[in-house]
Amino acid sequence: MRTFHATERSLNVEYAIRDVLIPARKLEEKGAKIIKLHIGDPNKWDFETPKHVRDALGRAVEINDNGYAESEGYPELRAAILKKEKQKNGVDVGIDNCMITSGVTEAIQSLVAATISPGDEALVPGPGYPSYTEFIKFFNGKPVSYHNDEENDWQPDIDDMRKKITDKTKFITVINPNNPTGALYSDEVLKQIVDLAGEYDLFVLSDEIYDLMSFEGTHHSPASMTKDVPVVLFNGFSKVDLLPGWRMGYMVFSDPLNCMDEIKEGISKQLRLRISANNPCQMAAIEALEGPQDHHEQINRKLKERAQYMYKRVNNIPGLSMRAPKGAFYAFPRIDSKHWTNDMDFVLDILDNCHVLLVPGSGFDEKYGKMHFRAVFLPPLDTLGEAFDSIESYMNKVV
Repeated sequence: MRTFHATERSLNVEYAIRDVLIPARKLEEKGAKIIKLHIGDPNKWDFETPKHVRDALGRAVEINDNGYAESEGYPELRAAILKKEKQKNGVDVGIDNCMITSGVTEAIQSLVAATISPGDEALVPGPGYPSYTEFIKFFNGKPVSYHNDEENDWQPDIDDMRKKITDKTKFITVINPNNPTGALYSDEVLKQIVDLAGEYDLFVLSDEIYDLMSFEGTHHSPASMTKDVPVVLFNGFSKVDLLPGWRMGYMVFSDPLNCMDEIKEGISKQLRLRISANNPCQMAAIEALEGPQDHHEQINRKLKERAQYMYKRVNNIPGLSMRAPKGAFYAFPRIDSKHWTNDMDFVLDILDNCHVLLVPGSGFDEKYGKMHFRAVFLPPLDTLGEAFDSIESYMNKVV
């Protein structure tokens, strides 16, 4: 029988955050205990999905017919999302401008598919979340990384962004708070990005999945800073509401001049093609928006303490340095030592010798992420201490 071959574009997809699990599993098969600082899943540590939201899912399963939902999403959930976006970001739009997706990942995929034709370009942060880069490439577009300046707390470099806009550019991607750097963008920088998009007739794709995980300052959406530039907000329930396994995301179009009607229709057709997002989870997610919100303060208190701990530990380890995170739950340390020639070798070396799993920075951008690594500071302090005690001991030997 003949051998069936996958398409080149499917084989070329990379996702460093999960790809590093492969060598880690081999060590686990030999009995090693691995401290996994590679993935942004709060529920793997001491962050628990709020009970009132869990209870709401049980009720939803009982009262729901458990059939398909509307392709664009459960109307009551979309209304609750728009209420939140109006209160927080001043975005006042109709329900047709809100769509529910299976996590932000499906939002990325469907918007890129509706926007990017072969040869088109889109600006993405460097370093930035790899799904943007990979989906743009998957649909035969060209992701163009703009410089986030490490010396300026990883703020976007507006001059570099401007230089990289061409007549093929379709949109500017903003991830704030940023994954992987933990940066929180200033209002001044966000306004400059919006103005730049307006100058070149682009829209802004604003990933705000960590919007309420800001512990050194307050998050603001670029949608709150313009009355004429289209902004598509991506958000969801995985992070701040501690529901990663539910795969509940959404997109909201702030499109004052109705420039994106055709893009919205292209996305709607894709959502109809995949039928619907999880119906009971959509019903229960309303409780995450309208129920008690006190867990947000508790989460940010933990994250701030752990971010400060990681900042002090890393900067006291020879061969490493980092900027202080201000949001989300990621640190992006720089590998200053010449002992390693690339960040993947460093990550594998730390995995083999310290049994700590990190993510190579080049997985977040080949140019702007190289010789860095990403680590989450989600674990309790004793676990973080165990991990960095091991890393520090090893670095003292080799650096």
